[in-house]
Amino acid sequence: MGLVNKSPTLLKGPTNVLVYSVGILNSLCNTPKMKTMASNDKSANFLKHYGYDLLLGSIAAFYILMVPYTKVEESFNVQAMHDILYHRFHLDNYDHLEFPGVVPRTFIGALFVSLVVTPIVSIATLLHLPKFYALLIVRMALGGIILSTLRFFRRQIRNKFGHQVEAFFVILTSIQFHFLFYCSRPLPNILALGIVNLAFGYLLQGSFYAALNSLVFATTVFRCDMLLLLCPLGLQLLLTRKISVWGALKHCTGMAFFCVGITSLVDSIMWKRFLWPEFEVFWFNSVLNKSSEWGTHAFHWYFTSALPRSLLAAYPLSLFGFLVDRRIRSFGFPVLAFILLYSKLPHKELRFIISSVPIFNLSASIACNRIYNNRKKMIWNLIFFIMLGLLLTSLVGTITTFTASYWNYPSGHALKKLHGFHSDADEQWVHIDTFSAMNGISRFCESDLPWRYSKEEQISLQEFQQRNFTFLINEHPVINGFKCLFTENGFSRMHIKFGFPPILLVKEPKVYVHGNLENKVVVNEIWPGCP
Repeated sequence: MGLVNKSPTLLKGPTNVLVYSVGILNSLCNTPKMKTMASNDKSANFLKHYGYDLLLGSIAAFYILMVPYTKVEESFNVQAMHDILYHRFHLDNYDHLEFPGVVPRTFIGALFVSLVVTPIVSIATLLHLPKFYALLIVRMALGGIILSTLRFFRRQIRNKFGHQVEAFFVILTSIQFHFLFYCSRPLPNILALGIVNLAFGYLLQGSFYAALNSLVFATTVFRCDMLLLLCPLGLQLLLTRKISVWGALKHCTGMAFFCVGITSLVDSIMWKRFLWPEFEVFWFNSVLNKSSEWGTHAFHWYFTSALPRSLLAAYPLSLFGFLVDRRIRSFGFPVLAFILLYSKLPHKELRFIISSVPIFNLSASIACNRIYNNRKKMIWNLIFFIMLGLLLTSLVGTITTFTASYWNYPSGHALKKLHGFHSDADEQWVHIDTFSAMNGISRFCESDLPWRYSKEEQISLQEFQQRNFTFLINEHPVINGFKCLFTENGFSRMHIKFGFPPILLVKEPKVYVHGNLENKVVVNEIWPGCP
C-alpha cells in the first residue's frame, strides 16, 4: 500500500502498469525493505523464494483442472501410469500389451511419476474416490516436476543476467499458452523437456559436462531426437575449448552406457521382450522415415507456424534479444541448429521443439529488460509501447487458444456425462471407438461397477447390433439398433469477423453417444437427444 500512496500515478496508463508490475515482482527479491520484512514475516519470505513458482504453478494447475483429459499422443504414458498404480505387478492386465502403438516407449518416466504419487493415490483409493482424481494427481505431479526443473534454469538466469531478466522470463512464460499447458501432459517430449531444462541450467552455470550428460540421458531414455540438440551443443563447446574430446568421452560414455542399460532392463521386463525403445523409435522415424505417414509440413513450418504460436510476443522479442546481447547468442546457436536439423524431417509437430522455448524466452527476457531500462529515451519509448502491445496480444492469443483447447476433448466430456445417468442395471457395457479413445478417454476416466468398457477395434457398424454393448461412444451419428442419446460438441475452427468479439470459435458435434434399443435403461431413462 505504501507504494501506491506515495506514487498513485503508477497505475495510470499501460506503460506505468507494466513498470509497477515488474517493480513489484522484482521487489520481492531485491528491496532491502522487503528483506527486512521477510525475516519477520513467513508469508513474505515464502513469496520471496517461491512467488514465481506459485504463479507459474497456479496457471499450470488451472489448465489441468479445466482441461483434465488427454489425447492419443499422451496415451502410452497416461495408460502406463494408470496400470502401474492400479495393476502393479500384474503385467498381463497392462494396456500396452493389448494396444502397443506404432513404436514402443519407455516406462521410466511413468514409473518415476507413479512412485511419486503412489501415497496420495493410495489415500484417494481408500476414500473410494473415482480414478479420475488420480488422473489429476499424476498430472499435477508431472507439472510440478517439470516446473521444478524450470525453477533450476530460472535461478541460473537470475545469477547470470539479474533479477529483472528473471522477472520478465516469468511474465513471458505466464502469458504463453503452450508451455504451461503442455508441462503436465505425459508426453515423451515433456519428460525430455524436464531434463533439457536441467541441461540449460547447467550450461548457464558453466557445468558443461553435466549439461552434456543431461542431454545424453534425455536422448537415450526419452527422446532420441534430442541428439539433434546434443550434437550442436557438444560441437560448440569443443570449438570454444570449454570441453575436450577426451573429457567428453570420459564423462559422457559411462552415462550413455548406464542410460541404455537401465532403460533396456526396465523396458524389456515391461514389454516382455528385449528392446531399447528409443533405438526402435529412431529406426522407425529417421531411418525408415515412416513418421511422414502421419502428415508432413514444409521445411520452414517450425519457424513460420510452430514457433510463432508457442512463443507469441517472445518470438520477435527473442530475435531482438539475440541482436542486442551477445551473451545469449552462444546459447541460441545450438537451439537454432536443433530446429534447423529437425526441419529436415517431413513430419512436424509443435511438441517436437518445445524444449527450445526456454532459450527463446530467455533471449526475449533480455530484450524486454533492455527496452524497459531505456524506456525514458525517445526511440526506446516507442519500442517500449510496441513491446506492451505484443505482450497484450500474447495474453489475448493465450486466452483464445485455451478456449479452443477446452473444447478439444469431446469424448472425455461425453463419458463423464454418460456416467452421470444412474441406473440399477447389474452391468453396462460401453464401447469406445478409436476416435473417442484418441480424443479424451483414458483408463483413468473409467468407473467401477456396473460399468464395463471395450476398445475393441475393427467392428463394423452393422455388427454392433449383434453385440451386447449397452452404450456406444463414437463418431457416427446413426447406428442401426441404437438410439442416439446425446452428442458432445468439439472445436472445429476459428471464425474472424468485424465487430466484437473479432474471433469466434466454431463448434460442431464430434462425438455421439448411442444406447441399445433393447436395453431397459436406454428405453426408460430420459435423455437429452441428438439434433
